[in-house]
Amino acid sequence: MAWGLAAWVLLAAIAAHISVNMLNEYFDYKSGLDLHTERTPFSGGSGALPAMPEALSAVGWGGLIALLITVIIGCFLIQLRGWALLPLGLLGCAIVLTYTQWINKMPLLCLIAPGLGFGSLMVMGTQLVLTGHYSMPALLVSLVPFFLVNNLLLLNQFPDKDADERAGRRHLLIIYGNDAARMVFALFNLCAFITVISALALYASLPWSLLAILPALPAANATWRLFHFNDDIEALKPAMALNVIVNLATPALLGMALLLSR
Repeated sequence: MAWGLAAWVLLAAIAAHISVNMLNEYFDYKSGLDLHTERTPFSGGSGALPAMPEALSAVGWGGLIALLITVIIGCFLIQLRGWALLPLGLLGCAIVLTYTQWINKMPLLCLIAPGLGFGSLMVMGTQLVLTGHYSMPALLVSLVPFFLVNNLLLLNQFPDKDADERAGRRHLLIIYGNDAARMVFALFNLCAFITVISALALYASLPWSLLAILPALPAANATWRLFHFNDDIEALKPAMALNVIVNLATPALLGMALLLSR
């Protein structure tokens, strides 16, 4: 039963991820942003629609269909686990639908929406589906992807800053400037690994579980690069790559440490 529920949760999460990405591609092309973005391997969109604009309608419909799949699975899980899951689902759907068109015009909400959707909501929702209740360990652990995913989007906004501003976006980097964005990036990395250490101290028992702290090294390197090369996009690309590694490795190592310590 637990594995089956986990599969449904994973499918819903993947569909939600597909939806927000496809809708972002759709609206970025319609606004003209995609035509002015300097793409890197980590930012600036996929470039698919500028190369094939006739697919615009299919991309828009694809994003809505993926969201519908998420909603259908969510309704099924609510039926199984109760109405406590509904607020998380509604908030997640709201973020998917409004991220590109509205949230990107509100600096503080734009800063935390990615981590809220891909961190807190997914971790807490999964906890509720698999166990039938919320818990403090899950809330604590959910803060790790919250901080890291927010940083993933924040760092990737540096190459897109000028194009984003021309398109009418008003995220943190545009409104408060590079210095403020660098400080927030450093703070969020610090908070993420304070949370990792706290979770290990409270809930892990194996000595090698301290391996979960190792991604702090590439996180520190990415932060150093951001403070020294924030105006040089080519020099920032290694920092963006390190940031992706941190986002993937940290939750995986922390999850294995907590699972094997049970």
